[in-house]
Amino acid sequence: MHTIEELLSLVSVEIETEIEQLYHTEPKNLYEPVGYALSMGGKRLRPVMVLLASEIFSSDSGNAMPVAKAIELFHNFTLLHDDIMDGAEMRRNNLSVYKKYSENVAILSGDAMSIMAYNYLLKCQSDNLPAIIRLFSQTALEVCEGQQFDMDFESRLDVSIDEYLHMIKLKTAVLLACSLKIGALTANAPLKIADELYNFGLNLGIAFQLQDDLLDVFADQQKFGKKIGGDIASNKKTYLLLKALELSSETLKSQLLKWIEKTEFDVSEKVNSITAIYNELGIKEITESNIEAYYQLALKILNDMDLPDEKKTGLFQLAAIIMNRDH
Repeated sequence: MHTIEELLSLVSVEIETEIEQLYHTEPKNLYEPVGYALSMGGKRLRPVMVLLASEIFSSDSGNAMPVAKAIELFHNFTLLHDDIMDGAEMRRNNLSVYKKYSENVAILSGDAMSIMAYNYLLKCQSDNLPAIIRLFSQTALEVCEGQQFDMDFESRLDVSIDEYLHMIKLKTAVLLACSLKIGALTANAPLKIADELYNFGLNLGIAFQLQDDLLDVFADQQKFGKKIGGDIASNKKTYLLLKALELSSETLKSQLLKWIEKTEFDVSEKVNSITAIYNELGIKEITESNIEAYYQLALKILNDMDLPDEKKTGLFQLAAIIMNRDH
């Protein structure tokens, strides 16, 4: 089996080759933004998860590479559209695609990426290809459902934490879970273990998104790659905000609601004021505890999996990498 670092290198070479081709493909205004989006990097965790899961059951992950590229293209497609919907001007310390080009270009290039992802799936030479396409399609639809729930929550003040956790499961966790299961399916893994890998990824994905919520408020901006406090400024219903509304006194709740209801405000003042409320309520520590609970649940699923310990090593390392991040 390859190490995670080796798999990341393999993925990076494939993506760099893809970028080079995109910059020389017409029409330029459709494909160059796709290349630009991919060139911004990121951890490329999802395609690595595809290859890692595949190599548990097969010494040759070559058949999984097209699927890994499909997952990475789809993930980046969602970011193009998310940035437009969220009004996020920066992505990974670079201008968002819609800010560098235009909203119309970002929408169309994103659409192209989603179609390109299916073209890569079709290059997979596996008996499980129908199941792979079904899982990918179901996951893609769930990601859209999660994004719609997220947008619906923007106009609501009565969002429950359970509703929020369901939303992030759809918007974020299912794609991580899919990456593992779909990688296993490319190598004809037993369905029971493929499903367990999915559940491992699902819990890890929820922990990952909760950590993302936390980093949006408490991370170092240079490392995070986005403006700190973006969720606060846009009234995103994050775990932190919902927990603060749940735990706050009437006085603190009225302060929170006052900031949420303001249509004109100084962004820095709003972020600092709400962060101060979070600190007063111990929201950072509460969120960290919840992150740890989902992380431990993921590790339990992995520990209980009927696989030799040496086959699980890469997955344990991947989980640690995902959770020990500051951006």
